[in-house]
Amino acid sequence: MRSLWNGAIGFGLVNIPVKLFSAVQQSQLDLDMLDSKDHSRIKFQRINEKTRKEVPFDKIVKGYLLNENYVVLDEQDFEDAAPDKNKMISLENFVDLKEINPIYYETSYYAQPEKQGKKAYALLLKALVKSKKAGVARFVLRNTENLCIIHPLNEVLVVTKIRFAEEIRSGEELKIPETDTITKKELEVGMALIKQYSSAFDIRGFKDEYSKELLKIIKAKAKGKRATVKKLKPRESSNDDLYSQLMQSLEGRKGA
Repeated sequence: MRSLWNGAIGFGLVNIPVKLFSAVQQSQLDLDMLDSKDHSRIKFQRINEKTRKEVPFDKIVKGYLLNENYVVLDEQDFEDAAPDKNKMISLENFVDLKEINPIYYETSYYAQPEKQGKKAYALLLKALVKSKKAGVARFVLRNTENLCIIHPLNEVLVVTKIRFAEEIRSGEELKIPETDTITKKELEVGMALIKQYSSAFDIRGFKDEYSKELLKIIKAKAKGKRATVKKLKPRESSNDDLYSQLMQSLEGRKGA
């Protein structure tokens, strides 16, 4: 793997030199857009919406639409706004992981210690495991300040970027049904159904079935064949009574 960032984790007065490596990869198939006539790849051009002419890359500037007019920014504006490039993941406090709602999670990176920081790295790793805490920190990646948590995973420190509060939209405009419409009887059966389906979480039990089936179709088409794919059909309920549906689900699970 190629490192994406070099710097240090600041743990009190201790600096732990580390390299960050991407901890995730896409499971979706990489599909190209092609011309249906000759299967040539489609490439995009940067077109002026008024003149319909292509604009050279060195003639493109960035702007922000404010009061129906664009304010154009130059390189100095971006430099003035950018946080200091101090190459430091600065730990600010420690929290319980369960306090961080999954809606804040973005992407994760493995942190590998440099030679001179191995003991301090091991200390932070062991302390996080023992305390069952995660560190909340800030760091600069690609000229942008990021919020992150540092947490242990399989004897490795992981840096997971999380969103700032202002990046989360409010759900107040959504039309959500009132929970007081649920009867005690319906809730009891719903809780029993959840209990029957409950188990320890094991990510290895969940596979990207769509990409798997799509690749099967691609390989079959390459041989001039058509793959047989099983289709799951939505199950039709025999009635609209919620309690009856829950009971049928409960009994069906018992039978399975």
